Amino acid sequence: MRRALRSSMLVLTAACAVVLAGCGGDPVDNSLASTGWPGAHADARNSNTSPGTGSRDVSFAWSRPLGGPVSTTPSIAPNGQISLTARTERGCNLFSFQSDSERKRWCTRLSDGATASTPVSDSVANIYIGDEGAMNSYNEYGQLRWRTPVSGTPLSAQFTADGNLLFVTHLGNIHVLDTQNGRPVLPAFQMIPPPNVDGTDGDLLPNDAGLDECFLGTAACPVAHTPAIDLASGRFFVTFFRPGSPATELVAIDYVEGDSPRIAPAWASDVLPGGAASSPVVSADGTRVYVNDREGRLWALDAETGAPQWNYDLGYVAAAAPSVSDDGLLVVAGGEEGRLLAVRDAGDSAELAWERDDVLQLGVPAQSAGETGYTVIRDGDDGLALLTFDTGDGSTLDQTVLPDALGFSTGTAIGPKGEVVVPSFLGELFVLR
Repeated sequence: MRRALRSSMLVLTAACAVVLAGCGGDPVDNSLASTGWPGAHADARNSNTSPGTGSRDVSFAWSRPLGGPVSTTPSIAPNGQISLTARTERGCNLFSFQSDSERKRWCTRLSDGATASTPVSDSVANIYIGDEGAMNSYNEYGQLRWRTPVSGTPLSAQFTADGNLLFVTHLGNIHVLDTQNGRPVLPAFQMIPPPNVDGTDGDLLPNDAGLDECFLGTAACPVAHTPAIDLASGRFFVTFFRPGSPATELVAIDYVEGDSPRIAPAWASDVLPGGAASSPVVSADGTRVYVNDREGRLWALDAETGAPQWNYDLGYVAAAAPSVSDDGLLVVAGGEEGRLLAVRDAGDSAELAWERDDVLQLGVPAQSAGETGYTVIRDGDDGLALLTFDTGDGSTLDQTVLPDALGFSTGTAIGPKGEVVVPSFLGELFVLR
């Protein structure tokens, strides 16, 4: 393993050559979209919230079968273009749809590793999506802009405050690329230190090694979740299964901008029982970072020091990161026995804001302005419905059946015109307006 990682390091050094396709024109800072749902958890801090005022009366608009399971959330560009991946056996596995016209704009096929990520959209509908051994960028028409080789498989990326693309591969390699051309802004940073040079070499670690273990959170997949960034400070947070550790840690790392940009580790916390079970979420003021553990608790840690501030027993293991509003309301994601509940950060403790025992939540909540939230719940014996609820008290505002949907949903996204987009794990995309 150590020798293989050393080989991966050498490949990273050699992989600075970037494949360019159609990168002409004057550079523009187009990375930080202010509307839509640009990333896996909406924004850089993974808040799962939308600044727009959400509709309290939505209706089913259209759906599309994708031909394979969906394990991530769609992203939505400011122009309403929806991008997502599906694990198909043949044909396309990366899709783009236009929300208003209900038409598929384009699709293409990448390696299976692409289906572990949400395509990240910028303000002009370029998307950025990793697959096994590379990060790729496509324009809104599906034309490849560039492809940059890396070691491992990039998970869902984020934009930095200075307009670059930051991502961590599942093998623990941190990259920052220029969004215009895919060139590295700084050398790749390896979270797993390379072994000492001993004059020997080993087999190259495959770019998909352990990728199937990311869902299970084992040591074979050192980094399994989307990083969260505090844009004001440049500090980002990532879950990390350090070699030899019994469980996943939460790690804080600083991205220092300027003429000589660099990556600088800040702190690491191993307080989470069973390890981290979700992507981290940064509070709106940048002082807290929230994460679920694998024993059914939601944690708040001090973003500056990593010191635990409180933990709250949910009674079940949440399947995804919570939705965190600007004023500190955390609506918790569903799980195998997931209820719909919200807690409020009260400083040194968490207070239950409200709880719904009458619904089984089988999705990931999203909050919008106007105290409106959305998530997928069980409908009848085995169907699914989108629940629109009041985030102030959890009460039902609307409930819309997702036709013929089964299983559970892997995410909820809110578009620039208030459209709500949810995929089912079994492979269908639903849009409601």
